[in-house]
Amino acid sequence: MNAATSRDCTVATPFLAVTGATGLLGSYLVRDLLLAGRNLALIVRRDRKKSAETRVESLIHRWEETLDAELPRPVVLEGDLSQPQCGLSDEDRHWMHWNCSELLNNAASLSFRGEDRSGEPWLTNVTGTCNTIALAREVGIEHFHHVSTAYVCGLRTGTALEDEIDVGQAFGNDYETSKCEAEKMVRAAGFSSATVYRPSIIVGDSQTGYTSTYHGFFAGLRLGHTLLTRVVKGSTSGPALLGLLGVNQADHKNFVPVDWVSEVITHAIGTPAARGRTFHVTHPNPLSMHTVGRVIQEAVETYSAAASPDDPDLCDERWFADNLRTQLDVYHSYFRNDPVFDRRNTEEIAGHIPCPPLDDATLLRMSQFAIDCDFGRRQGRPTVPSASAP
Repeated sequence: MNAATSRDCTVATPFLAVTGATGLLGSYLVRDLLLAGRNLALIVRRDRKKSAETRVESLIHRWEETLDAELPRPVVLEGDLSQPQCGLSDEDRHWMHWNCSELLNNAASLSFRGEDRSGEPWLTNVTGTCNTIALAREVGIEHFHHVSTAYVCGLRTGTALEDEIDVGQAFGNDYETSKCEAEKMVRAAGFSSATVYRPSIIVGDSQTGYTSTYHGFFAGLRLGHTLLTRVVKGSTSGPALLGLLGVNQADHKNFVPVDWVSEVITHAIGTPAARGRTFHVTHPNPLSMHTVGRVIQEAVETYSAAASPDDPDLCDERWFADNLRTQLDVYHSYFRNDPVFDRRNTEEIAGHIPCPPLDDATLLRMSQFAIDCDFGRRQGRPTVPSASAP
């Protein structure tokens, strides 16, 4: 089903419009919302090679192969969130007016630095949110759902409450600033309900290890994997290296698997009692940086090809540390110690959906997937875990 075949009449069951459907979290949300029986209208941009409908069809087809089941087709509305009215035609906006009662804004740029506010992350996170809000109000959307980030807390310490937003905090990067600005706009827009979801750092699928984006945890893994070609095994590890990088091993970071984040958001969207509230979709057990460093060490030494000890261009641990520090400079504030994220709203609405533990086996499975796919240079596919999978 597409917009051309469905816009001629008003449907009995209203549609949920969705932005950001082709990203990692977005693809899982599309899967879970369709499986939950929701009618979806996806606002998708065409890329240089594929139309919006082709991109969506590829996404749905991948899930059908993975699930070995047929999924209903969402309506596809070709647009561009950076444009006024999200670049939608008059016909598509008219169709939305008669058929969509809710909108989930999941589009986001993960760029950490952006001196020019006409570029990323401002273009997607601020301008795109502003245009999406304006579109939703024009077509009469009643309930607005917005995927923000737990890191709107900025450089705060202590406990960050779900119902807080701007308490005068400083920010570690432009991504955090842009997401805070966007969330404030959503809250002030005057919808019947504005529901906000704040995931922490999203990693891969807890069961299969699948991911299609390589930020956060994967940034350190990718650099360890790449730089290992210049050093012998053992040079990428240990407290000494973490010390050279300025990482406090006692600090903690909050990582969450994408499948759980999608399950929680899907459940909350279908739960009237969740409307108008803010949810920290965060892990109850953050990882210590000691654990992160140890897992990255084990992953690159297990799954990556290391340099030969006889290589005349072999470098030492100091070279590795200096290069890693340079490459991770943009992530410096990102790897700081996290505050405690209040989860009372999330526990109340979705406490029956346990967050999978991010143990060594799970993190190594994600690491192996990323290394096997060469961090996105080779195509990786979602899979269904076998009953015997660890």
